[in-house]
Amino acid sequence: MKQFSRIDSDSEVPKYKQVEDLILSDIEAGIFKQGQRVPSINETSEELLLSRDTVEKAYVLLKKQGVLSAVRGKGYYVNKTMAGKKLKIALIFNKLSNYKRSLYASFVNTMGAKASVDVFIYNYDLTEFENILNDNQNQYDYFVILPHFRNEQADISAVIKKIPKEKVLIIDKNLPELRNYPVVYQEYDHDILNALGEALDLLKKYKRLNLVFPKSEYYSRYINRGFQIFNQIHGFEYQILDSVEEKNIHQHEAYILISDNDLFDFIKLIKQKKWVPGADIGIISYNESPVKELLCDGISTISTNHDQIGHMAAEMILKHDFKRIKSPFEFIRRKSL
Repeated sequence: MKQFSRIDSDSEVPKYKQVEDLILSDIEAGIFKQGQRVPSINETSEELLLSRDTVEKAYVLLKKQGVLSAVRGKGYYVNKTMAGKKLKIALIFNKLSNYKRSLYASFVNTMGAKASVDVFIYNYDLTEFENILNDNQNQYDYFVILPHFRNEQADISAVIKKIPKEKVLIIDKNLPELRNYPVVYQEYDHDILNALGEALDLLKKYKRLNLVFPKSEYYSRYINRGFQIFNQIHGFEYQILDSVEEKNIHQHEAYILISDNDLFDFIKLIKQKKWVPGADIGIISYNESPVKELLCDGISTISTNHDQIGHMAAEMILKHDFKRIKSPFEFIRRKSL
């Protein structure tokens, strides 16, 4: 148990039951292992600001269940790890999208019957994110977090550190302040740089490369950085656009569209002009989805493998093998380029 473990005084759940759930959750998460001593009744009552009688009631119940064993003069020890208990996992997203749905489906399918998974959405808002953690930190064995916020300079790590490190798995974004936490991450600048390199033979036929990067949405600024580095290395004329507007759409140029909404607006515009993707104009979309294989006889994409990210995150939890892994990223070649 850690200092930031809290008891909810307003909860309908009795305090002794909350203590019991805390200890069970920490055992299941591997914080306390079989044969390891747990904090004494006095230590726990002081840490959680509870009466000794309340804590003792929880310990007695855990002993009756066979979870804890008491050794006279030494304290309480973990007797069994409740290996058959279904894990409770909180999957915390910045928003819902096709990418998140794919990740969720892969994660849940990999976990199978060994876990129940609840999804929380914080809409890029740090306060809402903090509220989700504060309200649920004692209710879940693991917190799988996608940390994307409006203010990239905010102290995100201080909020995440309210949860025991053993219960946290970061996905999608590598936070330098949490370099000792397990993560399945993207490297946005290197990813787009390398993926566009795979498309270099096709891009060479276009007069200019355009990145449509909507400022009103919260995509990583490192995508811009990687795009600019690619063009500087290979000598392409380029520009970064905020939105899809007819005045900015030119024949014999290639467009990389980050937002799916911009992609659909872009396709409407070129259909009106009767331009053929891959001949009159080039299109690359960010983030693969099944529908992009069907649009316009196939839209080329640069994308991480969302299914693989979900699978790798779930495997870490199932195997209790936590590490830092770079997620795969690739260029998928289709007719639109």
